[in-house]
Amino acid sequence: MVQILIVMAIVVLDRVTKHYAITYLKDIESIEIVKGVFSLTYVENRGAAFGILQNQRWFFIVLTIIVSMGIVYYIFTQSNLDTLLRISLSMILGGAIGNLIDRIKFGYVVDMLHFTLIDFPVFNVADCFVVTGTILLALYTLFIADKPMKEVI
Repeated sequence: MVQILIVMAIVVLDRVTKHYAITYLKDIESIEIVKGVFSLTYVENRGAAFGILQNQRWFFIVLTIIVSMGIVYYIFTQSNLDTLLRISLSMILGGAIGNLIDRIKFGYVVDMLHFTLIDFPVFNVADCFVVTGTILLALYTLFIADKPMKEVI
């Protein structure tokens, strides 16, 4: 099933980027890639998005496991899911698993992508997929779900 491949690819990509961040960025903290726009910056995030709910490790672990089990159950029990819905849920699941691994292994999530132009909070590859999957899920829910295929095309 394609959703398994999507989840696995996201987890592998996330693990590889975090490995390089830990190996090469941790000691130097930051490398400017595009001056004043984008940097690779090592951060240990003990909270959620934007650093909220700091030091709530077990809450995030339990919540992530529950949500992930719900997504897995839904994907595998619904035989006629739309492709966009399968992809969006797989992206969310892959990103969630990537960050869950960090929380279990380290007690924090490794972040490294930093848009310095707008001083956006530092994030990681898993976060990118969770956000993109959530946006796709919202678009699906708002504009595609419960509509005949003729209206969508």
